[in-house]
Amino acid sequence: MKYTLGFDIGSSSVKVSLLDIEKGTSAASAFYPKTEMAISVPKAEWAEQAPEDWWENIKNALKEVLDTAKIDVSEIKAIGITYQMHGLVALDKDGNVVRPSIIWCDSRAVDYGREAFKTLGEEWSLNHLLNSPGNFTAAKLKWVKENEPEVYKRIDKIMLPGDYIAYRLTGKKTTTLSGLSEGIFVDFQSDAVSKELLEYFGFAEDLLPEQVGTFAPQGELTSRVASELGLPVGIPVAYRAGDQPNNAFSLNVLEPGEVAATAGTSGVVYGVSDRLAPDPKSRVNTFAHVNHTADQRRLGILLCINGTGILNAWLRQNTAKELDYPEINEVAMQAPVGAEGLRFFPFGNGAERVLEDVNPGAVLKGLNFNIHKQAHLLRAGQEGIAFSFRYGMDIMADMGVNTKVIRAGKANMFLSPLFRQTLANLADATIELYDTDGSLGAARGAAVGAGIWNSPKEAFDNLTRLEVIKPDADKDKVNEHYEDWKQQLNKLLK
Repeated sequence: MKYTLGFDIGSSSVKVSLLDIEKGTSAASAFYPKTEMAISVPKAEWAEQAPEDWWENIKNALKEVLDTAKIDVSEIKAIGITYQMHGLVALDKDGNVVRPSIIWCDSRAVDYGREAFKTLGEEWSLNHLLNSPGNFTAAKLKWVKENEPEVYKRIDKIMLPGDYIAYRLTGKKTTTLSGLSEGIFVDFQSDAVSKELLEYFGFAEDLLPEQVGTFAPQGELTSRVASELGLPVGIPVAYRAGDQPNNAFSLNVLEPGEVAATAGTSGVVYGVSDRLAPDPKSRVNTFAHVNHTADQRRLGILLCINGTGILNAWLRQNTAKELDYPEINEVAMQAPVGAEGLRFFPFGNGAERVLEDVNPGAVLKGLNFNIHKQAHLLRAGQEGIAFSFRYGMDIMADMGVNTKVIRAGKANMFLSPLFRQTLANLADATIELYDTDGSLGAARGAAVGAGIWNSPKEAFDNLTRLEVIKPDADKDKVNEHYEDWKQQLNKLLK
């Protein structure tokens, strides 16, 4: 028997999974804390977490996994890490965290990114960085440099959240090309760190850790940490990727034209391309995918919709408290396609990048007191979420991501037959649902990086497909309602 571990460092919780290599299935999994992890908000639109909290939650979740699985820990052959993207962790020379991590949903650095986009030049930024510097890790570091100069002077290395966990496990300060790209540090014309960006922001290049491969031995468990975790000394950390590239990997989305989707609190569509074709309006983002190399370009095109599952949860809390989510799905399907003209625009969770950083708020249009009932409201909510996905996927299509198959875990909004059928009709694509998640994806990646499997493709020989959804007879009708929704959205944005 051989096992690998996957650590998923989220902003709500940390999940740990133990993968049975032979069966290709989870031997045990656990998440911690059981309530949501604390996020500190010192000021409006700020968001910080203590990296030590991630570490403590790993220990607690791992203990639960090992207690449940009751395996010989000597059979654990590698560890993989996936993590919340775009965060900033700053360490001093002794490896101590010098300030709380500024995490992905913190927007304090927006103005620094905008100014960099203008000064470096929009055309240059899109051709070389494939993005505006935006509110990503580089801009966050510039905020620290300008607003906390004494803290900045103490920084020896900056890291992403997953880099920090790898450091705690191995004692080595490293990162990956994929990770550097999500921080907007990479020039894709050379597949190297952008010297122009570093010079503009005034960063020394040695602030960035040494690069290691995504699928590769990245260091080994130290004796002190092995004792702390109850694991053998020397287990290699052999895979590391941000949560969205890793989610795509966990669904075997590796080649151009393949697409992964998630729809939790926010929603993401992530497609793979081999073209350097950035969106000129920066409505979607482009990063190095997990299997990107200089010889084989594989870029992840990431569309994010902030208001997806959070709208469904809001509707339940405020209009359908008496129902659980399966019952909400059943009630919603009692209304006809298009909800008899009721339109929901699910943009109530902050500025939407897909709308060019506009924050129109959530809007309900067409409400008729004589026609519409609870079922219409619930259906309009789910259709509005699916319509927003289609709106973003049209932008991705212009960038060369032509969707024929969408792969997703059977979770969150993809548990709704109404939502997934609506999306299949809108995209004119087949949706495949799988039994997997981010922590299992990281465990599979670790098996590849450690050489247990010879290639990423081999990691999915035994991945279980649970369900397939194809467009149905309502396709044309759904698309007519989408065109009406889009026209109304354009008016709303004006």
